[in-house]
Amino acid sequence: MSEMNEYTPELFELVDDDGNKRNFELIDASEYEGEQYFVMVPAAEDEDYLYSDCDIVILKVVEEDGEEILATIDDDDEFDAVSAYFLERLEESAEDN
Repeated sequence: MSEMNEYTPELFELVDDDGNKRNFELIDASEYEGEQYFVMVPAAEDEDYLYSDCDIVILKVVEEDGEEILATIDDDDEFDAVSAYFLERLEESAEDN
């Protein structure tokens, strides 16, 4: 019998400024004030990793050389507003379940 609640994460390979590659799992994505944002966590590499603390990464879709890329949010006020928005979405989602 197949597992009906099987979870398959949506993974993104991101490259930092130093050229290091790392896989991240998409947690949420949404438009906020006309811009598209993604919330990600580092992808689980083993079972122990599943139970460890990890950092949440919020990235913004920007256009560079005619191509859409994911970039960090450099403006503190923008980051705080987007973080609060996604926290509210998370709380609403938890209340619905």
